[in-house]
Formats: sequence, structure tokens, C-alpha cells
Amino acid sequence: MFKRLSRFLLPLVWIFTATTALADDAPINTMDPYAMVKSVANKTFDRFHQDKALIDADADHLKVIVREELMPYIDYKYASYKVLGQYLKESTEDQRNRFVDAFEGYLISTYAQAFTEYTNQKVEFSPGSDFSNEKIVDVNVQIIEAGRPPIKLLFKVRRLKDDSWKAFDLVAEGVSLLSSKQSEISNLIRQQGIDAVIKMLEERTKDKVTKKPKAGK
Repeated sequence: MFKRLSRFLLPLVWIFTATTALADDAPINTMDPYAMVKSVANKTFDRFHQDKALIDADADHLKVIVREELMPYIDYKYASYKVLGQYLKESTEDQRNRFVDAFEGYLISTYAQAFTEYTNQKVEFSPGSDFSNEKIVDVNVQIIEAGRPPIKLLFKVRRLKDDSWKAFDLVAEGVSLLSSKQSEISNLIRQQGIDAVIKMLEERTKDKVTKKPKAGK
């Protein structure tokens, strides 16, 4: 399920570049979820172009970009706990910590692979709205590519205790990636146990990023 949605992961280039990568630019405003998503998308595309030679030499460099630019703005611990679902209370503290680490690594590997789909698509952001009393907001985005219908995306972003915001889910054409992973992983935990699932995620994290061959080759 998650694999079939990989092309929808591409716009996670929305996500959030570290200010050290582009030191001359203003810091990301994490206090405004809409501004954060938009400004980080633009900066991350810049990083993608900036590192093109490194990516061409070794596609695994995409993992570096994701780790540095994306993950600081993803609430992967919250997402991990949501994915664990009913098994969260049944797990030990050590299992939870190892699952969070393994899930973070898995996300890095998965998002890095999604970057290989990037071919200069246009990203359009819907206007923001008042979020002063909200705990979770939806940031709507469309991916525009010539000759194809727009891809409709919705980023779910949650308010943290310090009033900053982080993303925790991507809904692509009505399908929640978090929900799809929760269903998949819950089934695996029920069948094999949480330790086996942690090991599986750790192994997937090691997968090399592979580029799709260009048409005609």
C-alpha cells in the first residue's frame, strides 16, 4: 500500500530545510503551519538543485537531504506512536524507543526514494486560514505536471506544547499514509511480534536509493 503511494511522497520536498543549509535565508517560521510548509518547500527544492551533482554521483545522498531538511520538522515520534496503535500500551519502553528510531530511519529511506520521482513539477499552495484556536490544521497542496491531472495532497500539521508546529501525516488523493502504515504494521505485529517488526524496519532503512531509468534506456 505504502509503496503504491510513493509518487505522492514526492511533495514531501515541501518539508523543511535546516537553516544551516541556506544560511543567507531567513529561518523557517515554525509558529505558522501554512508559512512553514510553503517556505520549506521552496528551500528544499533549492537544496535538491544545489546538490544535484552529489545526487547524480550517489542517489543515497537523498537520504542526507531528507535527514537534514525534512526530519527536523516531522513529528516522527508522534507518528510512530500512532502507527503502533493498540500495541503502544503493550510494548515496553525499550521497544517503543527502538520502534521510534527504526520508524524514523524507515521514513528517511522511503522519502529519499520518493525524491527520485522529482522532475520539476509545480507546487501550488492553498491560502492559509486562522489557526489561533486549532490543534491540528490541514495544509492543502496541489502538484501540477503537464499532461496529468493535478495531484491533491493534504499535510496534517499539529501544534506542539511550545506552540510550534510539526507535520505528522500526508493524505494523498484521500488516502492517509499514516493510516495505511498503521494497518500494515498492526497486522505484522500481531503475526510476528513487535521485535520482528522493528528488525524489518531497520533492514528496510539500509536499502539503497535507486534511480528510475530514463525513458528509452
